[in-house]
Amino acid sequence: MANEINGYISEKLKKLSDPVNDNGKPVAIILAAGHGKRIKSERSKMLHEIWGVPTVVRVAESARRGLDSENQVIIVGIKAEEVAETAGQAPHRMFVLQREQKGTGDATREALEVLAGFQRIEDLYILPGDMGLITAEVIETFKKGFEVSRCGMKILTGIYRGDPHGNTYGRIIRVPAKDKDGHSAGEDIGKVIEIKEHKDILAIPDGYAYIVDYNGRSYAFSKEQLLKIDEYNTGIYAVKYKYLKKHINDISADNVQGELYLTDIISIFNKNGINIGADPVDDDSAVIGFNVKSVLKEMDTIYRKKVYEQLRDIIVIEDEDDFFIADEVVERILALDKQYPSLDIYLQKGVHLSRGVILNRGVSIWTNTNIRGNVEIGENTIIQDNVSIKTYPYQKLSIGSDCIIMRGDIIKGNLRIGNNTRIESGVNMTGSDEYPTVIGNNVTIKGTTYIFGSVIEDDLFIEHSIIKGKKVERTLKKDGTIQPVRWVMPPPQGLDIISDL
Repeated sequence: MANEINGYISEKLKKLSDPVNDNGKPVAIILAAGHGKRIKSERSKMLHEIWGVPTVVRVAESARRGLDSENQVIIVGIKAEEVAETAGQAPHRMFVLQREQKGTGDATREALEVLAGFQRIEDLYILPGDMGLITAEVIETFKKGFEVSRCGMKILTGIYRGDPHGNTYGRIIRVPAKDKDGHSAGEDIGKVIEIKEHKDILAIPDGYAYIVDYNGRSYAFSKEQLLKIDEYNTGIYAVKYKYLKKHINDISADNVQGELYLTDIISIFNKNGINIGADPVDDDSAVIGFNVKSVLKEMDTIYRKKVYEQLRDIIVIEDEDDFFIADEVVERILALDKQYPSLDIYLQKGVHLSRGVILNRGVSIWTNTNIRGNVEIGENTIIQDNVSIKTYPYQKLSIGSDCIIMRGDIIKGNLRIGNNTRIESGVNMTGSDEYPTVIGNNVTIKGTTYIFGSVIEDDLFIEHSIIKGKKVERTLKKDGTIQPVRWVMPPPQGLDIISDL
């Protein structure tokens, strides 16, 4: 039964995959097979979002840009179909199923199998799929360092700044000044010996000397010394394809968890005379991974702070701790800033702007307003408190210049509002695919009003009305004023089942 299920999933993954291009450009291997039991969720942890985007999507996009290569192999396992569909089809992106959760070494071996026979691949970059704060800039810097080095493998490392006993990352063990017999390590000082996983360090008996060999010498570390190493493994590696292909099957599961650790390849490479390097990342926040909800929330907070830092001198964000502006919207604001000397965009506390939203100069959005979908807001328009504006992905909603949308209004769907229009509190307007709604210029709509699939011409005043599938024409009265619309109600239905108590 398990084989049938795996076969079905593999076929689905093939349909989503596009072959890697054997063009000599780097290949990113993204490890996205884990579930993350500690996250306490039925969803794969790869689908949890950092600032509105699933973490696996963020990693894949940063890898594509940072490596300047579309070549990707994404390893999926738990919730494989859902993870692959979320990451999405892309040129030269392949999805590979890890049938059993046997560790990062096994996952990497699965990736190498689909690359077998490639002739021009030189460099592989391996990244965890849960590292949603990794940036293209960090990856690009790491790539440049690897390309100018003489290493067969490089590790991107971080520095742990808290209590070492709270550090659950694998430690980078480097050659100390002296070997276990007190002799100088000479030119080997500082070279990477191996990575020791936290759980394996904890399994070392107290008082026991952990002995490790490097370049013909033996070095001794106490359990406490290993725990106090502050340089940790981020899980991001650059490696020469030819070496990894040759030695991947030398990894064994001789460890506390009985898994195939990719980290064991470091000591294997050292034994075979392959140089190992390690570069510390400049920004430790970029290499945070998560296993629990509290860390996921911390990552979201870090991202929000970075967005605020980008925008704080361009637009006004009233509360730096309570807002959401999707990446695409941030990019549009930054582009707008290059076009004009000032933007005068003002966002109050709790504003949520999803991808697809376009703001123009002079827009003011008040407290707790939520705007989602393909929505464009014209210059000098005010959206007051607690307004909800949204579309489905394939719909378009536009609000003209110099408009005011007052508190609590609900506006959604295929809908267009002209310039200098005033929508007062209590109004609900919807346009569907078949019946879009068009509101003209200089219109005022107020009271408890609902409009669906209708065309409202310029200069009209509408109050306390329900208008569905109608055209409302601009009509002059004899005195030259425009006929207002009030108290328009459709015929009631169901009166026969209503009675006094």
